[in-house]
Amino acid sequence: MPIDSKAQLVSYFEDGNKPRAAWRIGTEHEKFPFLTDTLRPVPYDGERSIRALLEGLRDRFGWEGVYEGANIIALSDPKGLGNISLEPGGQFELSGAPLSTVHETCEEVHEHLTQVREVGDRLGIGFLGLGASPVWTRAETPVMPKGRYGIM
Repeated sequence: MPIDSKAQLVSYFEDGNKPRAAWRIGTEHEKFPFLTDTLRPVPYDGERSIRALLEGLRDRFGWEGVYEGANIIALSDPKGLGNISLEPGGQFELSGAPLSTVHETCEEVHEHLTQVREVGDRLGIGFLGLGASPVWTRAETPVMPKGRYGIM
């Protein structure tokens, strides 16, 4: 149905409003893993890999693995409070829980960073908090084995 007036458009958005008590804040925190000794991108497979990071977080902190075939491609909080997913170039992304205050989101991000650092340090993997690498070419950036990335 076409929108014929400003009032109709405003009404559409107002109908979707939640009461202030139900407002929530969700955090997305993206970071590139890199090999600390070479500063190179982290491959999906291998001893020092995206797979090893995801499996380490799963095993050490109780996240539930999300799989596409035999590939672990994400992690889900067992209480349903958030997820860790992979972006096409291997970026780790925390999709945080819907929380009431920015202070709660700050605690959530700090806990997440503590976890990824703990697992990453054991593997010689660090994290760069950017949406894109400032130095790796597209050819140097690994592509994650998620079905939808094959069509992108």
